[in-house]
This record gives sequence, structure tokens and C-alpha cells, in this order.
Amino acid sequence: MKVRASADGLPVSSHHHRAGKSRACLLIGAAVLLAECPSTNAQAQSALPPVTVDAPVQRPKPARASESPQRRTQAAARQRSRNAAAPAAPTLSERAATAAAAQQAAKLGYRAMPSATTLRSGASPLDTSQSVNVVPEQVLKDQLPRNIDDALVNISGITQTNTLAGTQDAVIRRGFGDNRDGSIMRNGMPLVQGRSLNAAVESVEVLKGPASLLYGIMDPGGIVNTISKRPELYQHGSVTLLGSAFSASKTGADGTLDVTGPIGDGGLAYRFIGYGVSEDYWRNFGRHREMLVNPSLAWYGENATVQLTYEHREFITPFDRGTAFVNGAPLAIPATRRLDEPFNNMWGTSDLIQASVEQKLDDNWKVTAAYSYNTETFSANQLRITGVNAATGVETRSNDGTRNSLSNASYGTSYLQGDVWVGGFRNEILFGGEALYRTIDRHDLIRQATPSFNFYNPVYGLVVPGTTVSATDSEQTDKLGTRGFFAQDTFHLTNWLSVVGGVRWMEYEQLAGKARPNFITNTNLSGDKVLPLGGVIFKLNDQLSYYVSYTQSLKPTSTIAAFSGAPAGFVVDSTIAPEEGTQWETGLKFDVNKRLSGTLAVYDIQKKNVLVIDDLGGGDRAARTSGAARSRGVELDVTGRLTDQWSMIGSYGYTDARLINDPVVGNAKLLNAAMNTASLYLVYDFGDALPGRLRLGGGARYVGDRPGDTANTFFLPSYTVADIFATYDTKVDKLPVTYQFNVKNLFDKVYYTSTTGSALNVAIGDARRVSLSATVKF
Repeated sequence: MKVRASADGLPVSSHHHRAGKSRACLLIGAAVLLAECPSTNAQAQSALPPVTVDAPVQRPKPARASESPQRRTQAAARQRSRNAAAPAAPTLSERAATAAAAQQAAKLGYRAMPSATTLRSGASPLDTSQSVNVVPEQVLKDQLPRNIDDALVNISGITQTNTLAGTQDAVIRRGFGDNRDGSIMRNGMPLVQGRSLNAAVESVEVLKGPASLLYGIMDPGGIVNTISKRPELYQHGSVTLLGSAFSASKTGADGTLDVTGPIGDGGLAYRFIGYGVSEDYWRNFGRHREMLVNPSLAWYGENATVQLTYEHREFITPFDRGTAFVNGAPLAIPATRRLDEPFNNMWGTSDLIQASVEQKLDDNWKVTAAYSYNTETFSANQLRITGVNAATGVETRSNDGTRNSLSNASYGTSYLQGDVWVGGFRNEILFGGEALYRTIDRHDLIRQATPSFNFYNPVYGLVVPGTTVSATDSEQTDKLGTRGFFAQDTFHLTNWLSVVGGVRWMEYEQLAGKARPNFITNTNLSGDKVLPLGGVIFKLNDQLSYYVSYTQSLKPTSTIAAFSGAPAGFVVDSTIAPEEGTQWETGLKFDVNKRLSGTLAVYDIQKKNVLVIDDLGGGDRAARTSGAARSRGVELDVTGRLTDQWSMIGSYGYTDARLINDPVVGNAKLLNAAMNTASLYLVYDFGDALPGRLRLGGGARYVGDRPGDTANTFFLPSYTVADIFATYDTKVDKLPVTYQFNVKNLFDKVYYTSTTGSALNVAIGDARRVSLSATVKF
């Protein structure tokens, strides 16, 4: 007789592991988080199907001779069926691979998948009152941007500003921004390294407008958040080799290794990314070389996630300030001709370590703690242009340089997220704190005279890098410390109407100056401030919402050198009010069938307490903080799938950014801020129509004219640049292979991207670049 027993939910194995407990303690600036992280068996993350257990079966009696062969065969089949094992539950790795495969179609369709680190929330964009625009992972793979401003051509209202001769990320957002302004993040934590976009980055996000509620001291334009590639729980990897050329004699190559997978079956995973590049610079001399290693670990538990990542980067890159403008036009020389010397390079290293812990406390509450330490050291030969004569071609230069520059940022944050019902109303609560200590120290500054040079008949190599250290210009130091607490509540009045309220308290101190042996302090201040945030979200339906928001920003005025035009001995101290920004924004957000999403926004930003110097006559001058600036605009950003074959990412931005009643330049437009920007890139996916998978794409970006200096004495002309690409997926010896062909700046357009604020330093966009790559996946 057969006996059946039910064993629903029990593990297949005859024994089970008792859940152990471990404690992890993370010191985050001023916040201490004690997180209890239960260690669980990986199979416990999903319930297993019922198991039927059969009683032991007696040995069958020998078949009688009269028994037919057919009956014996049927009996044997029944016996095998009874003895067959129950289907095994999918492993953690199998579930991860299935989830990744399900997401792949959406990724190929340029689906925006915002990171929870940008707004410290996992809420849908339709349920938030601020604009966050995303450059998805697949867009970066298709377009192959070479730096962050190249990636952000897909986002409205963004232009390049002073990149320190092509060595720093520097983007203007809604009219405001500069290099080293603290607005570039990795996973929501600040960076000081010059270039943030590399092979370790998966996607890029931009939080528009004042972001001080979550990010503290900041200009009112917003922040740029680069999102790291994370370890995954199924084994896979790829090797990519790429060859590139600006011309027949300007070539290069790079390679990328990316491998990830589980370590055991307990939820632990690793990832390793390695990258190297060596390529000629597109102008008449220079070479770019870079190396990156990025190991990372992650543990994915039932109620907790722990992540640890490290990046080490070594680089040498041309230090190129571009060309000069005379009477509003560039010098009449080839765009490839440099005005400096072949030794003009920057070289250095950067290191980044980040750790985070997320602990689910119950069904409603989750706590997160994270820490980031970023450091960069560099030296540079910076022969600079001090004057040009367009008639004779004579150029005067100074043989400058920097040695042993060191920047670092230590940052920690901890915050609690809750989704609870209070008095019959749903509340999404965010409460936390953060602390930042950032230092910049440029140890030795070189200032040395050098002979003049003729750019119509250039002879390079007659000078060598400068060695004369200027003590009065050295020890350039900027130290900033800040701490803050923030709280925010999204109060759901109904299923379609929500009100957002938030507040931040912060305190800060800053010290800046230069010179040795007697250090001259030019900034020495401290203060504290309370900043509010408010918003209303009206969901018209599941695919469309209307929002209104009010946000503020704060940034102390500071200067390393003496403030330009200030009286002798003037120090920016605590009596000088910090710059404050306020923004009103309203708009529509949409997500059509989870395929095509975007934002239409209208905003008005007012910035006050800009420090200006008044000339009182008779050689007397006085400082005041009554200067102001404003930016008003309209922005449209769209990304996603139009049809099963067509995908797109596009944007348009109108930005009217200018000073207000400045005593010297009146209502001049803000430096490097374009009034009009636009971009559109389309991709056609042939799917299964061909033996392999072919995708063809292309598009263009437009940037309107921009002021080249604060007085608006000259403007950089508008430009349109086109790019194309093609990818083809196939198999070679049963291994998946992707071939990719890219042409950037298809028509070899000569265009000018930004200035330092001087007509002697105008950056030039890259020439046409052709690349071909092969990626083998395993």
C-alpha cells in the first residue's frame, strides 16, 4: 500500500541551517548605525513547491511467465515515476539570471531606470516633485561617451564650462556650475577626482535645480550622479577590444574586462572590471593613456544588502587650453594646431572606496548607511597663453605648472526610510544625516617666463617644462567641513494627490588661502542654515502626473586667491552672507506603458548674495553681497521605446540665465550658458529579421551660442554635431560576440565647447573619431 505525506515549504535536504546573526557597525561621519544582518540560506529566499514523499516500496515479485511484456513495461514506468525526485527550486543564481534576461529588452529600448541613491528613495519618478533625468545604460554603450559632458549631451539645459584644459568634469546645469564645484557624485556621494565617467559606471542621472536638502552645500543648478556597476549573482563576463582613429596617423586602442558572479550559494557576489587605453590626441601632438581596476563585492541577504567597491585609476592626458579668439573670431590657423608644447600634460592617480549597508527592519522601515572616500593626486605642465597678435602671429606665454596637487573627500551618510499609515493617511518618510570633510591642496605652483612663439610658423621643442616654484602662489588650500540633518515626508492625501514637505539643518566651516612660508588666509568662515523644501504631486492617471515644487540651495562664497578688486587685506569671513538659491518648478511627468518616459518642466531660479566689489573712488573699494543672478527656462526630456523596433532619447532646453543689475556688466548672460540646447538620437532594432541581431542608430546635438566671458564681449558660435553607430550580435564558436562601429562628429565639424572666461583659452570639440570594437561574452 502507498502512503502519501505532505511536506509543503520544507527544504529538499534532510537538514536545515539555523539562521545565525552577525553585527556590522559603520561609522558614518557623525552618524553611527548598528545594523543587524541575518545570514540566511540562499534557498530560503523563495518558498519551494510541495514535495510528495512516497513510502518505501517493497521489492517487486518476479513476473510470472504469463505476464505480457507490455504489462511489465508499464509497471516499470510507474515505478520510475514514483522514484523520480521532485523538481528542484531555482537557485539564487538562476533567479538572478532570469531577472536580468527579463530586463534586457527594456534596457535595449532605452528604458530609464532611476537609481534609489539620487533621491534617497525608491519611489517612481511620477511620485516625486523634482526633475531627475537619466542617461540609461544602453545609451552609454551605444554612444561611447568619453567623459561626463559627452554623456550629458542627451540631457536638456546642460553645457560644458571650464574643464581646466580638458582634465576636469565641468558642466553647467540650468545656467549654474563650474569645475570642482562638488556637484559630481558616485552613487549619491561626492567625488573630487577630475573625471568621473569610466568603465565602472553603468548610467548617469541628473537631479535638476537646488539639491541642498539632500546634498548640502551646492550651486542651484543641481547634481550629476554616476551609478556604479554592481556585482551580480549569476556568472557571466565579457572582453572588449576597441580600435579607434581620428585620422590615418592618429590612432589608438583600448580594452575592457568585465566579469561577475556568485561566490558560493549564500548570496555573496563579486565583480571585477579592468580597463586600459592608449590613443593619440586628435590635435598635432599629445597622447592619452589610462588604466582602471575596479574590484567589488556584494552580499544580498533576505533583509539586508552590503556592498563594497574600490576603484584605482592612473592617467596621463594632454593639458590643452584650445585656441584663442580675436575680435570675436578664432585664430586663422588649423584647428589641429596647438599653441602650447608637447610636454603640456597632466598625470596622476585617483582612488575611490565606497561601502554601503541597507537593512530592512520590517515591512515598512529600512535603514541605509554609506561611506565614501575619494582622493586624487596630480601634477601638470601648464604652459599658458598670455597674449596673441593676430596680425603678426606672435604669442606670449608663461611656462607654468602644478606639482603634487592633492584632493580628497571623506563623506558619510545614514538615513531611515519608512512607508507607514498614520491617521488613515499614507506617509513616505525620509530622515537622516550626513557629514563631509573635503580638502584641496595644490602644493607647488610653477611660474616661469619663456620666449615668445609664432603660431603662424610654429617651432616646437625650444623650451622645456618650467621648474621655478613661486612661493607666493604655492600651498593653494581649500578646506570645507559640513554636517547636516534632513527630513522629508510625502503625505498622500488620496491615491492621486500628495503633498511633499522637507527641511534641512546644516552647519559648515571653510578655510582657503595660499602662499608660504607665511600662509595668507583669504577665506575664513563658518555658519549654519535651515533650508525648506515643498511640493505637490497630482497623479492624473497611472501614466501621467503633474507636480509643483519649491526648493532652496546654499553655498558660501570662498576664494583661494585674494578676491578680485577687493581692498588689500580683505578676507571672506562669516559676515559675508552665503549665496542662496530658490527655485519654483512645475511640470508634467509621464511613463507610457512602461516603455516611453520623460519630463516637461518649467522653472525659475533666483540666486542672491553674490559678492561684488564697488569702486568708491579715490582708490577706495568696498565689498557687498547684493549681487544677484537668475535663470528661467523650459525643459523636455524623453527616453524609451517608440515601437518594438524604434527607440529614442531626446531633449530640448531653453535657458535664460543672466546677472541682475550687476554694477559693472548689468544684466549680462551667464558664462558658457546656452539659451537653446537640443538633442535627438534614434535606434532601429532589426530583431530576428536577420541571422544575427542588427541595430542601427544615430542622431545629433545642438548647442546655441554662449557668452565667452562674464562681460559678454564675445560669444562662442552655435554648433550641431552628428554621430552614428551600428551593432551586430552573432555567435563565433558558440560564443556570443557583438561587433560595434561608431563615428563621432560624422561631418568633422569644427566647434568650440567652452572657455575659461578668457578669449585666450577657448576649448575645441574633438574631431571626427571612428572606432570598431568586438565584445566576446562568456
